[in-house]
Amino acid sequence: MNFEKYTEIALSTLKELISIQSFSKEEDQVADVMEGKLNSFGYKVHRKGNNVWAYNKDFDSTKPVLLLNSHLDTVKPSEKYTKNPLDPCIEDGKLYGLGSNDAGGCLVSLFASFLALEGSDQAYNRVFVASAEEEISGTGGFELIQDEIGRIDVGIVGEPTLMEMAIAEKGLMVLDCDAIGVPGHAARNEGVNAINIAIKDIEWLHSYKFALESEVLGAVKMSVTQINAGTQHNVVPSSCKFVVDVRTNEYYTNEKAFAIIKEKLESKVSARSFRMNSSGIPMDHPLIQNGLNLGMKYYGSPTTSDQAIMKGFPTVKLGPGDSARSHTADEFIYINEIGDGIEKYYNLLDGLKLD
Repeated sequence: MNFEKYTEIALSTLKELISIQSFSKEEDQVADVMEGKLNSFGYKVHRKGNNVWAYNKDFDSTKPVLLLNSHLDTVKPSEKYTKNPLDPCIEDGKLYGLGSNDAGGCLVSLFASFLALEGSDQAYNRVFVASAEEEISGTGGFELIQDEIGRIDVGIVGEPTLMEMAIAEKGLMVLDCDAIGVPGHAARNEGVNAINIAIKDIEWLHSYKFALESEVLGAVKMSVTQINAGTQHNVVPSSCKFVVDVRTNEYYTNEKAFAIIKEKLESKVSARSFRMNSSGIPMDHPLIQNGLNLGMKYYGSPTTSDQAIMKGFPTVKLGPGDSARSHTADEFIYINEIGDGIEKYYNLLDGLKLD
């Protein structure tokens, strides 16, 4: 296999993507690029919104289907950038640019692997998906197109993992809490201070340990990340609002964790969404066994991705680049990480048996 050829395809594609602004919900131009690339290689391209996908040319409906997915959108650049975030420059073996690491390198490496596998005799079908709105967990992303894609038996979600297999991923639930007190004058013994109620609830959130801890994902984690109360110094506040970031493991659905929290807090509690549950893949799955045989490491991921909204099939998060570089100023990916990613994806998938 001429991996150098496919690395060149990946790099040229990534440079083009970096040069186009593609914030969440604004991916139309980069979706045009991926649509054009797939067309140029002779694929029938499907598109809905800013999501683009294509199947292997010798698709056989009797075979299982493998998803190769990564996202097109980026976050907005940090004010700390010293380089032009939309200028894909190469220095010292690094390709700089917004979205180079998260997750452009993964996207183009999966794309190149998809091309490299074309025409090979595999026991499964492949669908390559460049999806939108991952960075905001938007409903206009993969969730919008899953039913249209049809059957999916297993998925690889391209995110920067240093090409280590994230076999499980924590779920995410955001809670809006409101401690309700009674207003009064701060100089007199009047009212019920909502801040005091919030302090008690926040202390419970800080100290409570969910009974079931995951071997891979660890414990459920709750973090109070925002708080607001009071209108002026001499008025006892009647409301104290705070936000809680909850990361669930596979033993607790978001609904189950919410029920436990709501029962224990005095504050009013509401969840913004229950849709971002934990996800993963069994260790004995053929895809994971192939990876282990190739010497790949595995771990449980504390961060969320499109895995959380994929329903009905197991997924592994895997890709070139380093999650620690995501959303940082002067974001970059090493050139050799892309070449290495393509080769490892290909070796992982060549000869895979999913039945």
